[in-house]
Amino acid sequence: MCKKIIIIGGYCATGKTTFAARLSQELGITYFAKDMVKIALNRSFSVNDRADSKRLSAIAFDSMAFAVERHMEVGQPIIIEANFVMRENHGGLREGDALRDLIDRYGYQSLTYIFVGEMPVLYARFAARDGLPQRGVANKMWDEFGFDDYVAANLHLAEFNIGGDIVKIDATDLDAVDFCEYIWVAKTFMEG
Repeated sequence: MCKKIIIIGGYCATGKTTFAARLSQELGITYFAKDMVKIALNRSFSVNDRADSKRLSAIAFDSMAFAVERHMEVGQPIIIEANFVMRENHGGLREGDALRDLIDRYGYQSLTYIFVGEMPVLYARFAARDGLPQRGVANKMWDEFGFDDYVAANLHLAEFNIGGDIVKIDATDLDAVDFCEYIWVAKTFMEG
């Protein structure tokens, strides 16, 4: 058994999902990304506005937490990715508390990657991807979402801390990030 969980969080549009998928392949461990779960749920849950998208985010997190617990029940490692928060979110949901509870209950160790970067660069990336077909209807912003809105929605995401090892990654320039080093960190965590 390998009671390890890798959590990938941080600012929006920093490459978290891409990193989770790559890490999953490198380690041979299942991963769940909240935005991808939202797209899957959107097949049977209609999303018509920002309020629907937020409700679906809460449902997606609950679905991920359910999957995480199933892995933990049998001592399997797992990778999860989202813009996790410590404070209340989506109708009172406290994602950090829910994950910490699972980790404590099942005796898991955690490694958390927090993706951050320079807000103007990340906002431009965020605005460019909004509405792209691969993002799906469930993940589009729907309403006007300016730079100040982006900053307000993201600043607290860098504070995510439920214990365990934490690694911060500056994703301002994705080409400059040494992802091989961060994969090595994950491999070392899984082996040690």
